[in-house]
Amino acid sequence: MRTRSQSRNSNHQQQQVPPTFVEPFNLVEPIENLAPPVDNRTMAQLLEAPTEGYEDAIVVPEITADNFELKHGLLTLVQNKQFFGHDKEDPHAHIRYFNKITSTMKFPNVPSTSVKLMLFPFSLEGAARIWLEKEPPRSILTWDDLVSKFINKFFPPSKTTNLRNEITRFQQRFDETFYEAWDRFNDLLRACPHHGFSELHQLDTFYNALNSNDQDSLNSAAGGNFLDKMPRDCLRIIESKSKVRNSRNKLVVLPK
Repeated sequence: MRTRSQSRNSNHQQQQVPPTFVEPFNLVEPIENLAPPVDNRTMAQLLEAPTEGYEDAIVVPEITADNFELKHGLLTLVQNKQFFGHDKEDPHAHIRYFNKITSTMKFPNVPSTSVKLMLFPFSLEGAARIWLEKEPPRSILTWDDLVSKFINKFFPPSKTTNLRNEITRFQQRFDETFYEAWDRFNDLLRACPHHGFSELHQLDTFYNALNSNDQDSLNSAAGGNFLDKMPRDCLRIIESKSKVRNSRNKLVVLPK
């Protein structure tokens, strides 16, 4: 049994135990660490809107000609036939049309390529416009650059390969006239203007794709073997024969 004196002695002993000192945890960063970085810009500069990243992909060379102005009619012509980037659209045909339109107007002391670079974005819409907007800023410096990137985007190498194979394997259909076969063959060539086939190769491919009657007709018109003629003479014979649109076998002999 503990007495009151023993209890007081026990409490006195507990109070004499020296307390353990704990380093206080600093929850506040030193003021010098929170100071903002030094910014020497003026208030006017700080309030200016950012200009980085808004440059166009196409770089139009500076035009120094006096009183240069694009006519509204030319812009309207360009926008009348826009390219949307659909699978069935022909980018080569679009470039040909665009060249034809822009060549109708000449500006003194202004290169035609500068006008084309300036106008081409207006000829695009939909997916085609989005493609151009996503091109890196200032990445297109010349008209050739623009045409190359445009064709590579909307006429990929795989499409070129398929069309080249169609040209190589071309055959006159059973119910197809000479004119119809020649017209279809030329459609394939126009659809792939960078096919790489020489004129002689094209003529050889077309001749060998014809039925025997039409081959005989060409040989008769050539006065011998059709393919022994010069390419320009072969084309004259073909063009002459193709004018008879409904004829399959009619002999067309050109004057010598």
